[in-house]
Amino acid sequence: MERVDWKVTGMSCTNCALTVDKFLRGKGAQDVKVNFIGGDVSFGMAPDVSKQELAKGIAQLGYQVVSGDPSEIKKDKRLFKNHFQRFVFCLVFTAPLMLHMIPGIHIHFLMDPYVQLALTIPVFIVGMDFFGRSAINSILKGIPNMNVLIALGAIASLAYSLYGTLTAQAAQYMFYETTATILTLVFLGNWMEDKSVETTQSALRKLAVSQVSMANMIAYDENHAEHVFPVESKTLKVGDLLLINSGETVPMDCKVLWGEASVNEAIISGESAPLEKKMNDKLIGGSILENGTVKAYVTAVGEDTVLANILKLVRDAQTEKPPVQQLADKISAIFVPAVISIALVVFLLNYFAADQSFSNSLLRSIAVLVIACPCAMGLATPAAIAVGLGRAARNGVLFKNAKSLESFNSIKQVVFDKTGTLTTGAFRIAGSKILGNQVEDTDPANGDRQLAAFRSIAFSLEKYSSHPIAKAIAGEWKTKDEIRWAKIEEVKGLGMRATDKEGNEYTAGSYKTASHLTTDATHNIYIIRNNALLGWIDVADEIRPEAKEVVRLLKQKNIKTILLSGDRREKCEQVAQACGIDDIYAEQSPQQKLEKITALNQEAPTAMVGDGINDAPALAKATVGISLSDASQIAMQSAQVVLMNHGLKNLPLSLGLGKHTYITIKQNLFWAFAYNVVAIPIAAFGLLNPTFGALVMGLSDVVLAINSVRLNFKKVY
Repeated sequence: MERVDWKVTGMSCTNCALTVDKFLRGKGAQDVKVNFIGGDVSFGMAPDVSKQELAKGIAQLGYQVVSGDPSEIKKDKRLFKNHFQRFVFCLVFTAPLMLHMIPGIHIHFLMDPYVQLALTIPVFIVGMDFFGRSAINSILKGIPNMNVLIALGAIASLAYSLYGTLTAQAAQYMFYETTATILTLVFLGNWMEDKSVETTQSALRKLAVSQVSMANMIAYDENHAEHVFPVESKTLKVGDLLLINSGETVPMDCKVLWGEASVNEAIISGESAPLEKKMNDKLIGGSILENGTVKAYVTAVGEDTVLANILKLVRDAQTEKPPVQQLADKISAIFVPAVISIALVVFLLNYFAADQSFSNSLLRSIAVLVIACPCAMGLATPAAIAVGLGRAARNGVLFKNAKSLESFNSIKQVVFDKTGTLTTGAFRIAGSKILGNQVEDTDPANGDRQLAAFRSIAFSLEKYSSHPIAKAIAGEWKTKDEIRWAKIEEVKGLGMRATDKEGNEYTAGSYKTASHLTTDATHNIYIIRNNALLGWIDVADEIRPEAKEVVRLLKQKNIKTILLSGDRREKCEQVAQACGIDDIYAEQSPQQKLEKITALNQEAPTAMVGDGINDAPALAKATVGISLSDASQIAMQSAQVVLMNHGLKNLPLSLGLGKHTYITIKQNLFWAFAYNVVAIPIAAFGLLNPTFGALVMGLSDVVLAINSVRLNFKKVY
């Protein structure tokens, strides 16, 4: 099933998204995701349906596909492309109708019903072309949207006025200005709403700015002479050679072949301090070379780059609905029919029970239709999530789903792994020892050869491990004389195990692997061959400079801190004391870590921060799993949140953003419900005319968007 990703404009509420979702599912689409905030629509397309047919169906609903396969999607040929253009056109005809509403201004010819009808008809045609078309199609699709209310109000007021004009009773039936004003002001409100909601996407747009740039491509002629020429980054392919100079943007993900440079990766990590890059280091597309020159080859392009994947993950997270939104969605789905019923009851009660005139009763029911705003309830959660996710991404915190944002609100304790999480993971070999004459050699330089053989065994084992200690050993003891293994595997929580072609068995692991061979548990790595201890290796690690401050900030927020590690108790106690951590659980296997996280979750909602393969099960089990950007791939996949700044610096920000995003969602939902609960009765009792109601309805969404945008500037920790 082909996966389709489109950008769709015109969606302004949950009902809009539900309408598009239901239409696509009705056409056989699978795994449909619709984000009305960003306009992102993603789905698996059924083989017997064309993209052109789907795009046309979406257009009939009142929305427009603006990106996709240009050969299969028709361009929008309508005269007006957006709400602002419709508003300006309608205002030209509505303004004269509103003049006589101003005290002291009386223009006689504007009181003529046929002049008012002539001025109203163009506005009505434009209004029905959008609101009417969308309303009819949404009803046909089974999910009536807000435009049904607007269309009913405009049609009712025009029909009433037209009846009065044709029966020579125009003086008692003059609602033409109400018809035109409702449509004009709703277009204005929709435009303001679109602009306000658009600001919630500002952080994501900043990430996407550098997607297209120029690149200096290197090519060689038949004489092996080097030539450099400019090309657009979008034409690059994996394997292309590039020259990147000081001050230039890295066009795509690359690997350095030659040269050194200082690189600003703030676009990804939020950290403005430049990083030093040298041969074999990776460069992230969108980062900037602040100083130096490098030659590099392209490792990923287009949707495969780090930045593109981050943008995709954030967009996917926006389409997910956290539990707090489910009630609002259920209400939104029945809101329009409920409001129509209320408007009808208001008319009947005012006319028959309250002894109001037909005109007043109709005006009040129209006011109910116009002021009711289902959009506010649908916008409450997505607007806050869009800003929260955007600010997080801009500052190097990547939320993989919206649920984790809400989950952060209740976190009471944070569990840290030690190696590579609280410590830098940048190990160095502090010492090693070879035991006995385990490495056979008759050469006079036996000691040197034993050391070389020992290092070769350690390197050959550890080069296949992703653990930070293993990487350090493999990096420092790299040799060409490595052993070719017949079989090798990494055992979680223990180490590396291998068999050579002669059938000899080797192990490089923690004390647990050598506990039956020695009582000395003070070393990091033990090397064993055929159940005989060859020696051990000691490594030194440094505590991350930000670790102590991060722990202090968490404890300041009454969040309990816990160290959960597979390392020895002595080393865990040293790190915990230096950082100020409350509790310690040392010498834990992956299974024990999983059991401990399960138990801690039962006590209180728990976040787990880790980076290794052995942390992956615990990360997946925690209320919220948090991984570092330089963690193992499986740890990053298991976590719901990734800190992209190579450290713990933004952990308090991620916790704070989660909590305050949830607070903003609750504020938005309170406003949305309170607005409708208060506004509808006010309109029903005749205290609010339809004209003012049309403007207030649009402003209600603007209030939600502005409240959500505050998350961009609010102090969250």
